[in-house]
Amino acid sequence: MMSRVFKLAAVLACVPELTLAQPRPSTLAMSCQQARALVASRGAIVLSTGRYTYDRFVAHVGFCEIEQTTEPAFEPTADHPQCPIGNRCRSRPPRDNFFRW
Repeated sequence: MMSRVFKLAAVLACVPELTLAQPRPSTLAMSCQQARALVASRGAIVLSTGRYTYDRFVAHVGFCEIEQTTEPAFEPTADHPQCPIGNRCRSRPPRDNFFRW
């Protein structure tokens, strides 16, 4: 009996840990208010915006890289075709004359 337990434990130790992918929340399956509240509560989240599309949305620039800024994000939801759900991080435009004298 003990040898079976040890064999089973050895087999289970060799099997890689199974990780199941969590489905992304979809903007199309929620109301505009729900999508806005989700972005605001999480700060930064990846949401599906269509069958094969997704994007990362942020509540404010503090969730972007230091060299990035934000732009408003409008996505379709169940009740609104252009819901302002939050922002996207984007690269800052180059400043040509920053070091010029």
